[in-house]
Amino acid sequence: MGQLLTDIIEKGMGLKRSDVYICNILRCRPPGNRNPLPVEAANCREFLDAQLEIIRPEFICCLGAVAAQNLLNDSTPIGKLRGRFLDYQGIKVVCTYHPAYVLRNPPAKKQVWEDIQFLMAEMGLKVAKKG
Repeated sequence: MGQLLTDIIEKGMGLKRSDVYICNILRCRPPGNRNPLPVEAANCREFLDAQLEIIRPEFICCLGAVAAQNLLNDSTPIGKLRGRFLDYQGIKVVCTYHPAYVLRNPPAKKQVWEDIQFLMAEMGLKVAKKG
């Protein structure tokens, strides 16, 4: 999963992973790596918001439903959040599938690449052909 994310950033976007800030909805993984409960996400929200305030990103790419739904406080399925820019406190947000989902469902790789190209175009990054 980590390697796929690195490949998306470095090979797909042409960025260094060290130039991309990665944060999570929770500060730690829930038992059994399950999705976080709403109370767990709420307990970590202040920390997440503080990170975003310090970093002040122009863009956020939410990887998966947990990230998107918790950040945006929106229960819309990830498939319906894709393909458009959303707003979080003036920050442009793109949502796509989580790398773990792509590893379990390889056809989703094409959709993730479309989402990344959409983000890159808005960022002013050159979109190279990806096989």
